[in-house]
Amino acid sequence: METQRRNLISDSSRYLKCYHNYLKHSTEIQRMQDFIDNLFPDIMAKIVNGKLNLNVIGVGSGSGELDLQMFSALHHKYPEMTVDNEVIEPNPQQLHDYKDLVSQTPGLDSIKFNWNEMKAEDFEEQWERKKGTKKADFIHMFQVLYFVKDPASTISFFQSLLNKNGQLLITLISGKADLIKMRNTYSKQLGTTEVNRSTGDIRCFLDSKGVSYRSYELPNEVDITKCFIEGDEEGEMMMDFLTQVLDFSKTASPELKAGVMEFLRCPEFSVESNGKVLINVNYELIVLEQLT
Repeated sequence: METQRRNLISDSSRYLKCYHNYLKHSTEIQRMQDFIDNLFPDIMAKIVNGKLNLNVIGVGSGSGELDLQMFSALHHKYPEMTVDNEVIEPNPQQLHDYKDLVSQTPGLDSIKFNWNEMKAEDFEEQWERKKGTKKADFIHMFQVLYFVKDPASTISFFQSLLNKNGQLLITLISGKADLIKMRNTYSKQLGTTEVNRSTGDIRCFLDSKGVSYRSYELPNEVDITKCFIEGDEEGEMMMDFLTQVLDFSKTASPELKAGVMEFLRCPEFSVESNGKVLINVNYELIVLEQLT
């Protein structure tokens, strides 16, 4: 009998290890820095529009590195700006690391941090229970919509919180990314259908509702060479992250493992260069404005 497979997200500690390993072997951090340097200033210019205080909501902010990079860029351009920052993060370790980062980072006196250890859906329930009326100028969701029960509902709720000139920024794997092809091909065998979401799904929802948006593609290259080294720890962590299956190498049947590995190595999916096997895991940024 085949070993029962579990979703990687069911083990938060393992998930974080696999994610950090993935970042180590990808260009994602550099691509996000490119976003902050080149696209973020234009987004903020639309939002600021003479304001001296911004209300920000970070949905799934993780350990806060990207948040603080954005605040640094904001402070550099608008040194008098103050920020009320609502942090929503369900993972207690991530939230603890975010608080530690804030305590160790100088120059954050102009930012008030409000901590919410909860999922996006829990925040929505709390908001409706308390009949919240506060509006947000900027809301960001980086790699969050894989993990919510109803992405369309989550998007609609947070878009409804936007102030005039407010912007909602969603980042998700591009519907054109090669990784999505692999996950969709083996979704039933992997049992991870719920995390196969991409910006293709989000676009379909927005288009069906006639919601206007702007989008930007972020190229991202991932080195998966170690996946093909039997028993390599980093390779096994990479396979867990790519498939979103906990201990994939240990729990997958020989047939499933061989099929996935062959798919990853095929020329239509990956490129071999200078002894490395590289795949495209591009991301897309989608920017929404206040509902009209």
